Amino acid sequence: MNNFSWDDLQYFLAVARDGQLSAAARRLRTSHVTVARRIDRLEQRLGAKLFERNPRGYVLTPLGARLMSPTETMAQEADKLLGEVGTGSFALSGVVRFSVPEGFGNFFIGEKLPFFAKRHPSLSIEMVNIQQIVSLSRREADISVALNTPKTGSYHREKISSYALYVYASRQYLAEHGPITDRAQLSSHSFIGYIEDMIFTQELNYLAELMPGFRAGYQSSSVFAQLKATRAGFGLCILPYFMAVAFDDLVPVLPETVKIMRDYWMVCHSDMINVARIRLLADFIREETHAATDLLTAASMPAVRDA
Repeated sequence: MNNFSWDDLQYFLAVARDGQLSAAARRLRTSHVTVARRIDRLEQRLGAKLFERNPRGYVLTPLGARLMSPTETMAQEADKLLGEVGTGSFALSGVVRFSVPEGFGNFFIGEKLPFFAKRHPSLSIEMVNIQQIVSLSRREADISVALNTPKTGSYHREKISSYALYVYASRQYLAEHGPITDRAQLSSHSFIGYIEDMIFTQELNYLAELMPGFRAGYQSSSVFAQLKATRAGFGLCILPYFMAVAFDDLVPVLPETVKIMRDYWMVCHSDMINVARIRLLADFIREETHAATDLLTAASMPAVRDA
């Protein structure tokens, strides 16, 4: 281990997390050539392979897997130190990554991020917007906005808002199929929903709550695709109010009697919440959701008659 450079470990950690040189290079704001060179140098100095190279990317060897945990601990401690002692621009530089449900990301917080970016131009923001649970323990994200919280582990957890969902139909659909005036009529209509065996949290299984045993005729893992299908007149769909309210061609069905409530939670490792760049983004998300409480909970919903 002569001339061992601890700086090389950040390259090791990035490749281990992302599995691809290009993704690690984006994370580190460098070139994939530089990342490859630093990995090669680290392996040479250790005298052992840390990764197996294959067409799909870089996979940890047994030695690499053993090195992963202490390296992550070092990175976490370094982040904590910067959060505690850094007050200048140095403390507010780097990457902050957060994961969000698709609807919250695309139809709420995403459009507000430019304001955060203008306040903190030295920060690089990464929003992970995928339909699966992101692992905070493996540092796949610094912050997670989720529909529930981990049951175990040392996490900072806080409820940031409730949000309301209604059954929606397009005006075109209602014109073709007639008004819906009673809850019992719902089962005679086509529904749009999530793919049942790909629902990663029961908080998204709205149809099972509304009509147990009922199966949606059109299923998609993307709420954006569900929204598009609803607007096209495919059928009825349970959508968040804050999403649907932006589209005049969508009408809430039985809003006085059919309403579903869910919660958004913000989750972060307890030992990371006070790291400056992470704390700033957490504060921003909290402030924006609190300011939009009426929109998220549908308190601002105008009185409408059942469709």
